[in-house]
Amino acid sequence: MRKIREIRRKIGKLKEKIAGLGDMRPGSLTRQTRSWGKSYWQISWTHRGRGGTGYVSNERYKEVRKQTVNYRKFKEMGLKLIDLSIELAKLTDKETVS
Repeated sequence: MRKIREIRRKIGKLKEKIAGLGDMRPGSLTRQTRSWGKSYWQISWTHRGRGGTGYVSNERYKEVRKQTVNYRKFKEMGLKLIDLSIELAKLTDKETVS
C-alpha cells in the first residue's frame, strides 16, 4: 500500500512537470554556412514519420532552442510516466486479484 502511494505521488509530480513545460517542438538546431560565408540556423525534425527542415533567425534561436529542449524533456518524462504507470498497474492488479 505504501509503495502504491509513493508511485502515485511520483506520477502526480511528473504530470505537474509536464504541464509546466511550455511550448515544445521536435527537432535539432544546427549552424549551417553557405558557400559565400553567410551562416544561418537550421532546424531539422521528424514527426509522425515525416521529416522537415526550416530556417531559424538569430532573433528566434533562443526561443526555438528552448522549445526543442522542452520536447526532449517531455519525451523523457513521458517514458518515466509510462514506467511508473506499468509498475502501479502490476501492484494494483496483485491487490485486486487476491
